[in-house]
Amino acid sequence: MVVNAETMGAGLAVNKGDARITRVGAVLRRLSFDELPQLWNVVRGDMSIIGPRPTLRYQVDRYDERQLHRLDVRPGITGWAQIHGRAALPWAERIERDLWYVEHRSGLLDLKILLRTPLALFGGTYKGETGGWNQPG
Repeated sequence: MVVNAETMGAGLAVNKGDARITRVGAVLRRLSFDELPQLWNVVRGDMSIIGPRPTLRYQVDRYDERQLHRLDVRPGITGWAQIHGRAALPWAERIERDLWYVEHRSGLLDLKILLRTPLALFGGTYKGETGGWNQPG
């Protein structure tokens, strides 16, 4: 990100194509190398590998009662929203995907997410159980 990025554009939120992301930052984000420090949070027990992405306080303050259930599980490095579009999804859809995960979480679902994460990282987004993978192009 550029210097003082939090004071520009979308503030603390970052979406796909955000002009505040530098070229080096774009590569780091595309390959998710910027997530490596989060592994320390997993080791400490503050995060999980699988779960909704952590949110900022100002975002949580805007949640309605239903959306607050997104916080019922530990935040994760990857999750249902990440394999279904990551930052390309509108914010409201990311929240809905996370809520779906919270309501349906299981060991098998976590395994599916874990197995599909590399494909989502390197170019595809999963369109659902019957839709298969959508490759960017």
